[in-house]
Formats: sequence, structure tokens, C-alpha cells
Amino acid sequence: MPVQITIIGLGQIGASIGLALAAHKDKVTTVGHDKEFSIERLAQKNGIVDKTNHNLPSSVENANLVVLAVPVHQVRETLGYIAQDLKKGTVVVDTTLVKGQVTKWAQEILPKGVHYVGLVPAIGPDYLQETKTGLDAAKADLFSKAIFLLSAPYGTPGEAIELVSGFVSLTGGSVIITDLIESDGLMASAHLLPQLVSAALLNATMEQPGWQEARKVASRVYFAATSALTGREDTEALQMLTLHDRENVIHGLNAMILALADLRDDIEDAKEGSLKDRLKKAQEGRQNWLNERFTANWMEMKTVPVEKISVKERLFGTMFNRADKKDK
Repeated sequence: MPVQITIIGLGQIGASIGLALAAHKDKVTTVGHDKEFSIERLAQKNGIVDKTNHNLPSSVENANLVVLAVPVHQVRETLGYIAQDLKKGTVVVDTTLVKGQVTKWAQEILPKGVHYVGLVPAIGPDYLQETKTGLDAAKADLFSKAIFLLSAPYGTPGEAIELVSGFVSLTGGSVIITDLIESDGLMASAHLLPQLVSAALLNATMEQPGWQEARKVASRVYFAATSALTGREDTEALQMLTLHDRENVIHGLNAMILALADLRDDIEDAKEGSLKDRLKKAQEGRQNWLNERFTANWMEMKTVPVEKISVKERLFGTMFNRADKKDK
């Protein structure tokens, strides 16, 4: 009998997970839920999920794995809605960027016997320049050659971690196991800081007297530098994520302020050589990162080896067969 994976939230991340799992219909049954009924219908019509259930609690009652692909400000409420309908042994994962606070919510709300594992997915290198979000931006290979950070509270059973690692392998991604503190620190630098820098640039330029004219010629460079800050819902999530990860974000902002001060000093003192070196170092660093990202050969990083055949056998065979026997 196929394993049921319920995906709550059918935006780009949730819908892309559904499309990736669609290649494994012999092993997986996907149930989709979204707060917008029209999105649910479109997701089922486009083959993103096998079926949908607009009743949130009943959408998870038979699930072996529940994926919360919703903004952070919706996670606590969602956990509260589904907690009493999760069967023993179910694993709940979320895809928000900051895990410390979400882990506390999960430990507070989820019943005994239900396990929480945090995931932070990165998109594959082929889609780094994509700016679209939502269901229309979903891709079956969005996570190809991508890394998922996996963090779990102390005491989480190995089978739950193995289940989530196998699930990630089906999406085309690979797992790196981190602790909650490390994961939140990485996300402060890689995701939150760029968005806050975009916000600072917007505020700094739009509040200048010359903006009325500058806005008419602001073009590709300005668009690229401010594109990290997008929709209203994302802004609400950014606010909450930033406050939940305050210590790491402050550390990143302090480093950013120092870097800007160094540039300012070089410009103010007309240090041509120093300014050129800083800009060249940044440019080369970006190119090196892009090369590494596209090759995805992270030899220096400790990854969890996921052999797809053996994991699928354990994930969709022995593990749940044993659980079914216990239920009977």
C-alpha cells in the first residue's frame, strides 16, 4: 500500500515537492491542502497531487509524513489544527527558514508519538535566476542538485530521520544534517541578510530628495539588488523570521555595516587600489560560489549518503509494514 504524504501549502515549494513525488506513484500517494480552494483544484488538475482535501484535520489523519510548506507565521496555528488527527508514528516536517522557534512549537503542540523534523530546502542551481513564486512557479526538478538542511530535536528516532532523508532523495535533493543552532546561523547569512539589505537599500534610496528623478532611470542593477524583497506575505514572514533569529541576524548586520564602512572609507580617502581589490574580491567570490553551486560538488560538507534503492525499500517497505502490523 502506498505511503501517504500530505502537503500543506501548495505554493512553489509545496507544489514542486508534489510534482517531484508524482514520478513515484507506485510508492507514494500525495494529498494536498491549501487555504485557497482554487489553488487546490488547480494543483489536482495539473497532477501536482493525487487528491486534495480542503478539511485540514482530515487531510492528515492517514498520513505517514506531513509537509508544512507554509510561511512561518502560519506554522503554529497549522500545528494546532492538525495535532489531534495525526496517527502515532507520523513525522511532521516544515520548510521554514528558522527552526529554533518552530521546534519549540512542535514540542509544545504535537502529541506523544508524533515526531518533528525541520527541513530547509534550497532550490536547484538551474532556477537561481527565477523570481516567480506560487503554484505557477512549481517545477518537478526544482530541487535537483539542491541541498536540504535537516535538523531534529534531541531524542528524535533514527527511523524518523531516515524517513525524511528518503523523502528528500525522491525530490532530487540531498540532505545535510545540522543542529538547530547551526541551521539558523546559516539561514541568517544566506537568506535573511540579503532580504534585509534589499530593504535597507530601498529605504536609503527612496527617502533621498533625488528619488523622484532617480526612479525614472533605476534599471537592471537596482532591480537585481532589491529583488530579494518581494510580496506582502513574504514581508510578514521576514519580520517574524528575523525576530526569531535575532542574535544571528544582528551578527550578520554588524558584519555588513563593517563591510560598507570599509567601502565608504576607501571612497572617501580615494584609495583606488584598495577599492579595486575589494570589488575584485567580491566579484571573484561570487563567481566561485556560482561555479560551486552549479557543480554541486560539496566535498567539504558532511552529507548523509542516501542510496535511493535501499532507502526506498526501507522507507516504503519494512518501516511502514512494521507500523501496520502494530496497528493491527
